[in-house]
Amino acid sequence: MRWNILNKTQVGDNEEIIKILLANRGLKTKKEIEEYLSPTKPEDFTAKDLGIDEREIKKATARIKKAIKKNEGIIVYGDYDADGICATAILWETLYKLTKNVLPYIPERISEGYGLNKESIKNLKFKIKNLKLIVTVDHGITADEKIKYAKGLGIDVIVCDHHQLGKERPECSAVVYTDKICAAAIAWFIAKEFQSDYLDLVAIATIADLEPLVGINRSFAKCGIEALRKTGRCGLLAIFEEAGLDKKTIGTYEIGFIIAPRLNAMGRMEHALESLRLLCTNDCGKAKDLAGKLGLTNKERQVLTEETVKQAKLLVAGIEGELPKFLVVDSDQYEEGVIGLVAGKLVEEYCRPSLVISRGEIYSKASGRSISGFNIIEAIRAQADLLVDAGGHPMAAGLTVETAKIEMLKKRLIGEAEKQITDDMLQKTLYIDLSLPLFYVTEKLWEETRKMAPFGIGNPEPSFSSKAVVKDFRKVGNDGKHLKLELQGFSAIGFGMGHLAGSLKIDQEVEIAYNLSLNVWNNQKKVEVKIKDLKWMTSKN
Repeated sequence: MRWNILNKTQVGDNEEIIKILLANRGLKTKKEIEEYLSPTKPEDFTAKDLGIDEREIKKATARIKKAIKKNEGIIVYGDYDADGICATAILWETLYKLTKNVLPYIPERISEGYGLNKESIKNLKFKIKNLKLIVTVDHGITADEKIKYAKGLGIDVIVCDHHQLGKERPECSAVVYTDKICAAAIAWFIAKEFQSDYLDLVAIATIADLEPLVGINRSFAKCGIEALRKTGRCGLLAIFEEAGLDKKTIGTYEIGFIIAPRLNAMGRMEHALESLRLLCTNDCGKAKDLAGKLGLTNKERQVLTEETVKQAKLLVAGIEGELPKFLVVDSDQYEEGVIGLVAGKLVEEYCRPSLVISRGEIYSKASGRSISGFNIIEAIRAQADLLVDAGGHPMAAGLTVETAKIEMLKKRLIGEAEKQITDDMLQKTLYIDLSLPLFYVTEKLWEETRKMAPFGIGNPEPSFSSKAVVKDFRKVGNDGKHLKLELQGFSAIGFGMGHLAGSLKIDQEVEIAYNLSLNVWNNQKKVEVKIKDLKWMTSKN
């Protein structure tokens, strides 16, 4: 892996270190730094700040108020991922306080697919005789044909979405659109018009949907995490208990790797409506049962993902010659619910945009993930003549294609990548803030860096490199998967690095790239380092 050290200044104290960390994140002026450390409260954001057309907000709230006044049936039509589930919960709960004629709806991934579905709209109209309004959350921006179908049934539609625009905006009662924030944040902004507050759910959605944690999203994440640590929501408390989380210390890691995967698991494996029920229930006993179900389903999802990744890697290994700059693998054995996760694992492993296709008899579903600098949804939409449907973001996308056209699609996507992706873009690069002598690593430095949280995309956790001498080492964890090092006065852990133990020696000098962590045991605090990569220096033996 290539190391890119962003700043090679020799530092004298913690204050200089923090200034360099801030500068590495593009923060140099006093105003920029103050806004970063003490972000504007979400309640103070205007529609313009969020990139939303204020006229559309007014149209949306006016149409909702009309529906409430006339006792019209309303459906909040969501999506089956964590962002869509949280957005649905926010808007449904808000409206339910004002009218009992509102129901949430989450489509089933396999039978209905993503977004609006004509058959589902027809069924909803049949079941709810007075259905006059559908509010989409986390989809709808490219669903013009389905919106017209709904209008033909006498149903108005309000679209709340943040995915990449199609050629034209849909014609409907209102389009509350922005690509600056997640769908739950859009739902929160609409709910705010009705005096509601759900920042705990917005934090989960913002982090789960991989929004860059800078500017307005940093505010949503930071203030939302504070709200999450104080939440009284039965469903969230049940998740915390089931997962063994301390509510007071929840951060981006706990959200991104423990909470959100549980919410997502139901939509991947069964039906996301269970996750929505968990978030919205006021029955703590029911919440506990649902949280247990989510935890178990997530474990099943993990096993299925691992098995599918192994199969996908075998297909990649079977590619003759040099690997193409765009990986496309397909199988009729792939479950739709995990193909996006598998695509992400392929990107991590091979540093190439990847598309994983669940092959069907007539139609096939696919999910793709990209690398920095390659807009995967644009590359996919450029093949519109081959596709049934497509949507997503520059870094993640989904599509439906006729199975007979998979090979042509594969050929074209590889061709697009060959034109756009340079060899340099395919290099795995580890960005390191600063090189430090290890004696700078103190509890005080750890405390100072915590002021920069929450960390995530756009605001990476501070990383350093240092030379050190190995005083002891051993493999730890299941099957010796991880590497534990004792350095001069420090403990270090390298997750997934157990295989390196065979190449190490006592008193060997190494260079490590790492993040800081704080280990608390029996009320004793000790700074540790989490190794991201390791290089061998000359041995002293």
